Amino acid sequence: MLSLQNVTKLYGTVIGVNDVSAELGQGAHGLLGPNGAGKTTLLGLITGQLRPTIGSVNVFGEAPFGNRRILSRIGYCPAADLTERNATPREWVTYLMRLSGFDAAEAPRRAARALDEVGLGEACTRPLSTLSKGMRQRAKLAGAFAHDPDLLVLDEPFDGLDPVARHDLVHLVRMWSQTRSLIVASHLLHEVEALRADLAVILGGRLVANGSASEIRELVDALPTEVKFKTSSVDKLAQLACAAGVVETLYIPNEDTLIIGTRQAGRLADMVAKAVHDGLVVREVIAEDRTLEGIFSRLMKLHRGVEQ
Repeated sequence: MLSLQNVTKLYGTVIGVNDVSAELGQGAHGLLGPNGAGKTTLLGLITGQLRPTIGSVNVFGEAPFGNRRILSRIGYCPAADLTERNATPREWVTYLMRLSGFDAAEAPRRAARALDEVGLGEACTRPLSTLSKGMRQRAKLAGAFAHDPDLLVLDEPFDGLDPVARHDLVHLVRMWSQTRSLIVASHLLHEVEALRADLAVILGGRLVANGSASEIRELVDALPTEVKFKTSSVDKLAQLACAAGVVETLYIPNEDTLIIGTRQAGRLADMVAKAVHDGLVVREVIAEDRTLEGIFSRLMKLHRGVEQ
């Protein structure tokens, strides 16, 4: 479906995307990264808005830049808010369908069907300026898929939404992913994970990890897990952990805190449990975040050279 070969995009001397190579098949894919990581630039290359400075981008076997046949198969929902605030959702989506080549009869029919599917049927005649951000997001999504594309590309579709609107849109996008290919760029990891998508992590314009959520977890699981202990017996606990052979790294930031890095978290937990049973006082144990959010944080640290 999508092939990126050594893709670099330069803006003068600024690198937007740096030597990215990837092969994405049919299905749902999440592109994860913080603001400024290069997500929007990469989506611009995939949707044919930008031409790569170096390398090649192929969507459905062809370069998308300037290729009307391929572009007609792509639906794009940008991160930027709608600027045509005086128009109604119906007028806006109908206009997009006319630009896509549908006639004056078919364009409004497609617009009405798409707006109804995203839950804007009753609000479709109100000016966009009077709608909430969540409703405007729904209008943008309707415009992206009303022409029934084979690939939907969504840039930060859940950003700035309240929890209810976010939940509803995640459910809607997940349904779409069952019948068409999907690329969602976001820094909201739990929503992307909820889409059951394969993941790619982009930092500093480079892809630093890709695969399923479980594969990325395994990548990070190979690194030491940090566990922080609050105890008045820092030296004693450190000695026990070292004697048990479960310590990769050990750090004592203050007199009542011990941080242990280990690849044997289970054995460390058993050792500490026995020590507590034998009378060692441990007031608090804080394990490293092993959710996808925590994994993302660790990948960022690795990319920046914080961890070795």
